[in-house]
Amino acid sequence: MIAGIFTGAAIHEYAAADVIKGYADNITLFTDIFLRLIKMVIAPLVFSTLTVGIMKLGETSTIGRVGGKAMVWFVSSSVLSILVGLFIVTLAHPGAGMNLEVPTEAVQTGLAVSGMTLKAFISHTIPTSIAGAMSDNEILQIVVFSMFFGIAGASLGEKFNAPLVSALDVVSHIMLKVTGYVMYVAPLAIFAAISSVIATQGLGILLNYASFIGGYYVAIVLTCVVLISVGYMVLKRDVFRLLAMLKDPVLVAFTTSSSEAAYPKTLDQLTRFGCSRNIASFVLPIGYSFNLVGSMVYCSFASMFIAQAYNIHLSFSEIAVLMLTLMLASKGIAGVPRSALVVLAATIPSFNIPVAGILLLMGIDHFLDMGRSAINVLGNGVATAMLSKNEGMLEETDTVPLEDVKA
Repeated sequence: MIAGIFTGAAIHEYAAADVIKGYADNITLFTDIFLRLIKMVIAPLVFSTLTVGIMKLGETSTIGRVGGKAMVWFVSSSVLSILVGLFIVTLAHPGAGMNLEVPTEAVQTGLAVSGMTLKAFISHTIPTSIAGAMSDNEILQIVVFSMFFGIAGASLGEKFNAPLVSALDVVSHIMLKVTGYVMYVAPLAIFAAISSVIATQGLGILLNYASFIGGYYVAIVLTCVVLISVGYMVLKRDVFRLLAMLKDPVLVAFTTSSSEAAYPKTLDQLTRFGCSRNIASFVLPIGYSFNLVGSMVYCSFASMFIAQAYNIHLSFSEIAVLMLTLMLASKGIAGVPRSALVVLAATIPSFNIPVAGILLLMGIDHFLDMGRSAINVLGNGVATAMLSKNEGMLEETDTVPLEDVKA
């Protein structure tokens, strides 16, 4: 990442415009290859691990209990993260003083915002074809099919489903092995992603938005503290061992701006931590659709920033409804590129906030996405560990080297 920053800055400073454009267009090939390889793994890994996890949980009452606890925590963490983002943006006022004029005409942002209604969201969660859902990497649709498939398999009893469980378990381990090979490409992908943005925009973009980026990352860090504090209440000192083990997947998510890229490694590390593989395989995919704490911080922070930039004053009730709408609209779209921007573009016009304000953020969205992707991974990891502990399915392990714990 550091090499990418220096390389991108040098190219932006000394290269001609056509060279910069050519470099930015071509170097991202490594990032594209890495993300494609990861997405290649995601669908079979989610299906095999989630189905096996549900079948091994056994009774449908256990599945319902674990799923219910997971959803309660996901909603609670979303509310907490929204409040943190709202508190920091109100305190810092990063948009104050910009005094932008509200545009009289709509501005085309290039974001697809159609179909963001509650009806469209619910109908979209049900796949018309599991093959189509897998080919499009629609994680939420894969989760829905896997849950039906796993619950039906569990109802048949161990006598009938044992061979299938064994086969799918082998598939999941093969996919994790494939992921290990794919991760060798990660350093090149990280270098390419960072250097491309810096070469095009220059280091100045970070300085121009220093107040916004600084306040946003304060909100991200504060949300991390809240998550870790809640995790400590359940996991006690083991939460620090968990953080040491989640270090690598969090860094992968941060540097690639993709929480999907960290999914296989997160699942593997949670298992090494001592989480029941059945619980982890069940909770983690659902969390990727419903536990987007980083996106919640971003949405609350960004929407109020845009309102401040246009000097739009919202009442307490309007802010409350806006935050609730953002929370509901964000569920299940983790796999959509620039998903948080799409949610904003679909939501803020209803509160008389110009959608053109999103253009203020698009230039630095890559750096913002890094933070929200990383905390999404951390939030899902902590949630999975807490649920395993609550269900009495957290084993004591000593698989983490001492130097990793210290780190």
